[in-house]
Amino acid sequence: MKLVFAGTPEVAVPALDALIASGRHEVAAVVTRPDAPAGRGRRLVASPVAQRAEEAGIEVLKPARPRDEAFIERLREIAPDCCPVVAYGALLPKVALDVPARGWVNLHFSLLPAWRGAAPVQHAILAGDEMTGASTFLIEEGLDSGPVYGVITEHVRSTDTSGDLLTRLAFAGAGLLAATMDGIEDGTLQAVPQPAEGISLAPKITVENAHVDFKAPALRVDRLVRGCTPAPGAWTVFRGERLKLIHVALVPDHTALKPGELSVGKNNVYVGTGSHAVELLWVQPQGKKPMRAADWARGVRIVPGEGVGA
Repeated sequence: MKLVFAGTPEVAVPALDALIASGRHEVAAVVTRPDAPAGRGRRLVASPVAQRAEEAGIEVLKPARPRDEAFIERLREIAPDCCPVVAYGALLPKVALDVPARGWVNLHFSLLPAWRGAAPVQHAILAGDEMTGASTFLIEEGLDSGPVYGVITEHVRSTDTSGDLLTRLAFAGAGLLAATMDGIEDGTLQAVPQPAEGISLAPKITVENAHVDFKAPALRVDRLVRGCTPAPGAWTVFRGERLKLIHVALVPDHTALKPGELSVGKNNVYVGTGSHAVELLWVQPQGKKPMRAADWARGVRIVPGEGVGA
């Protein structure tokens, strides 16, 4: 089939690579979000998908909005059979959805209908799911509600951050998307409507959502830190400044600390929660680079009874 691939971040690149390498389909063009400011200089930088497409000599389309007339016209000129999508980052209007004869097929990182929305991997970790996966489905105008072509499953490890889990799903899902394109072309795959039960939503995690409440049980604190790593980053407040929490560990036998209270040993930093303590392993003070929590604690000279949280 002739394909137009839509995607933007690094997590979409493995799927693009899989389609390019398949040898069975032609990736005629790529649709991605416009260049965005990045780095200290805030210079405009092309998305990871745009950079990969340019390396491969593939036409790149960067509409400000996917309903722009010039974009729709170019899409009609290319006349794709199907448009695979991975984390494109913008809602597709009906005028765009109607162009490819076999529709737009999204690779979504959850077992639909669970975790429909922008942050399925983060929400799976926050909820303590033991199993998640990825689904390919035919995009319709509802939110991730279209019929499903195929799924893969992935175990959620107890130490997974959202970055860890998303990386595994990106590579496993790339194979699923390529196989879905093959099955659509062969006529061997039929999209199956999603069940009406088991629907859950996964809205974007905001910085405010990532604020750690140490009155919560330690397990919830651990899930929040893992689910918000690398973005937007779980955080608390220490001496009036934001302290990002990158990596913590559960310490079930340490129950003497009040919620938010710090305890510093020679090479360990503990903080109390609503149940038992967690150990701070890696933190990032405001305006500084990530560092071991023990090094941070030595530098700030924590006094007995001092704590975090606000």
